Amino acid sequence: MTTDIEAEAGAGTPTEPVHVDGQSELDGAVADYEVVLADFYADWCGPCQMLEPVVETLAAETDAAVAKVDVDENQQLATAYGVRGVPTLVLFADGEQVEEIVGVQGEDELRSLVEQYTA
Repeated sequence: MTTDIEAEAGAGTPTEPVHVDGQSELDGAVADYEVVLADFYADWCGPCQMLEPVVETLAAETDAAVAKVDVDENQQLATAYGVRGVPTLVLFADGEQVEEIVGVQGEDELRSLVEQYTA
């Protein structure tokens, strides 16, 4: 059994979404985990709220780490990744951005996408 500290140190991936504040925290997550799904969202965004349980499930049930990025608090980070609308999901694998998905997607589609890079 791993502890939360071991999971955060890279012995596994977090089973809950991790809130990221700034480029250095996102860079750290991308460096620490093989696959990271970054969820660029806003609290006022209805579709983002609809997507929330999906990303929570993916964090719990896949080998990807899920990073939550509040675009209102991290406007420069959102701009750096070309986020023009929320929700936008950016998938990183082996330290590189490999996918970008704009809008609400179903759990099955997102799970399949993540599993292409974690298998």
